[in-house]
Amino acid sequence: MNNFDYDVLIVGSGAAGLTLALTLPESLKVAVLSKAELTEASTYYAQGGVAAVLDETDTTDSHIQDTLIAGAGLCHQDAVAFTVENGAKSIQWLVDQGVRFTLDESEHLHLTREGGHSHRRIIHAADATGYAISTTLVSRVKECPHVELLENRVAIDVITTHKLGQEGANRVVGAYVLNKETGKVELFRAKFIALACGGASKAYLYTSNPDIATGDGIAMAWRAGCRVGNLEFNQFHPTCLYHPEARSFLITEAMRGEGAYLRLPDGERFMPRFDERAELAPRDIVARAIDYEMKRLGIRCVYLDITHQPADFVISHFPTLYERLKEFGIDITTDLIPVVPAAHYTCGGVKVDLHGQTDVQNLYAIGETSFTGLHGANRMASNSLLECFVFAMSAAKNMQAQLAMTPDLPECPAWDESQVRDPDEDVVILHNWDELRRFLWDYVGIVRTNKRLQRALRRVELLQAEIQEYYSNYKVSSNLVEMRNLVLVGELIIRSALARKESRGLHYTLDYPEMSTELVDTILVPPEFIVEQPKIL
Repeated sequence: MNNFDYDVLIVGSGAAGLTLALTLPESLKVAVLSKAELTEASTYYAQGGVAAVLDETDTTDSHIQDTLIAGAGLCHQDAVAFTVENGAKSIQWLVDQGVRFTLDESEHLHLTREGGHSHRRIIHAADATGYAISTTLVSRVKECPHVELLENRVAIDVITTHKLGQEGANRVVGAYVLNKETGKVELFRAKFIALACGGASKAYLYTSNPDIATGDGIAMAWRAGCRVGNLEFNQFHPTCLYHPEARSFLITEAMRGEGAYLRLPDGERFMPRFDERAELAPRDIVARAIDYEMKRLGIRCVYLDITHQPADFVISHFPTLYERLKEFGIDITTDLIPVVPAAHYTCGGVKVDLHGQTDVQNLYAIGETSFTGLHGANRMASNSLLECFVFAMSAAKNMQAQLAMTPDLPECPAWDESQVRDPDEDVVILHNWDELRRFLWDYVGIVRTNKRLQRALRRVELLQAEIQEYYSNYKVSSNLVEMRNLVLVGELIIRSALARKESRGLHYTLDYPEMSTELVDTILVPPEFIVEQPKIL
């Protein structure tokens, strides 16, 4: 078995992982693992932009208040203030890295507006911001001699001192990693490990996320002994393209920010009936309104309409969308765009502090894998990329501060495959994957009930048993590792949803349609599920 030693092991090559790699000192030996190609992360597909206060008419207090409102009372004010106050610094850092954002006529950064924001504060690169950020940061990391980039590596589990039978505080010391090219499991020892693996939206049947979003970081952290929080808050983006040949294609919220309307098949603009902010209401409200109209009318989709804007304006603001949708026979300057909601963002995750530090020493979670308290019960548009940069930079500083106090790495046992055999029924994994995604979509989706959640729980427990039996007896594969993680995170999502006896933000249940007066995070603690007592945030 191949063995590797590093100072810092970063699992994930999205905005959070690459930012951490670039802000760590060159004296450290760093490895970045990517499940596929380096750019295959949610960051690469982000269309909208990064939220930050740059306009002189805007204020950090306004951005903070907008975030708190969108989060429906559950945002942690310290996390919100910390993130927003570091916004301008993060944008300048990206500019310094070479990210080419869109400029206005005065050669200043062009600012657009998205749902929940009271000002124009979205910095973007046309309608392909994620592409610009991802490709630039990958290029920059490739220039760093102290950083090794390893593609086609799937982390299986982290190794901790408690797993090795050592007493004292639980500390991370390494990870087992599947090399997809060789099929062999490799041992990585590291003084620090950062889980920057993205969210878990691939647990749902319809999602805007790439295939890598299988909740790996959340599952690994849970098995290592970390608490998770607020996993019931799964954000469904209101506008994913509805087309038989389109796969996970998102229609950016910036289009609604530039005046697009949502319409029913008969042409009625329906969002003003649901919220005075209409199409610019927070995502949970817009997604629930679309879901309601689709069920009420028995229709398969609704329509996004920006045809009332000048064609030149539309093409210049959304060049990528314009060209991509033309491939499907849709001209966005003259045609309505068929859209449906789709699972988009995991607002909860691994509980961390303002440095991204988890409950396990030297184990960090950053980006969508983490639960920082920033998003509350509903993430406001374009705050997620900002969170990646701010918390990755904070984690880098914290690792430097902890380095001198970190003991030498212990010996770790090799991965044992002597008692397992090659799988002979991989189709079982695919069937289980399909079943999980379908019943989570049907029972743990935009609108929930206790009955639906209980049904989902019974099914996920059966899948847990099947997958564990499979995992114990067969050689690991990428599909098996991802399925094991998704089933676990699916169970955590369901149990979190059952624990919340109210409707708030992204969690809407017909059994408890009102919002409670108590503000409480749903915190699950391994090895048993324990919910913290209500506390005022």
